[in-house]
Amino acid sequence: MRWTGASTSSPNLETYTKWGVFDEFQIPYSAFSRTNESAISDAAKSGMGTVIRGGVAKGAPGAGLGKEDAWKVFDEAKLAELTAPGETPTGFMLRFTLSHPDIDTIIVGTQNPEHLKENVRTASKGAVVAGGLCGGKAKAGRRERGRSVGRAYQAAAST
Repeated sequence: MRWTGASTSSPNLETYTKWGVFDEFQIPYSAFSRTNESAISDAAKSGMGTVIRGGVAKGAPGAGLGKEDAWKVFDEAKLAELTAPGETPTGFMLRFTLSHPDIDTIIVGTQNPEHLKENVRTASKGAVVAGGLCGGKAKAGRRERGRSVGRAYQAAAST
């Protein structure tokens, strides 16, 4: 075995980070579920990889596996006011998740090749700008993800 990881969340994530024995963690995180936000940063600063699941809350109800009650948060928090012109709610969610400076990888489900292309196009737009995050929360020091997004875009475009 070359690498070890755990699928976990707070409060166990903090404990496992302190142990220092894992190479990566798979962690739930999205604009709807920010509980693990600081623990993600702590894990990354300790040298562990961070793989995010649920970054788009399983997609919009009816189009994905997302639940109506989870997506009510989008409307109640008036997140549509923060979306770019023409951006879908799931597009905003993906770009919001990309905005966290300590996330290495986001697992995004895709239904078919066209859906994959849409996700790659959205990701290639980059993270939500610093002033556009919930509550105006600034996220300084974002890492560039353009290289891997560019490769994914090229692969999706060639199909």
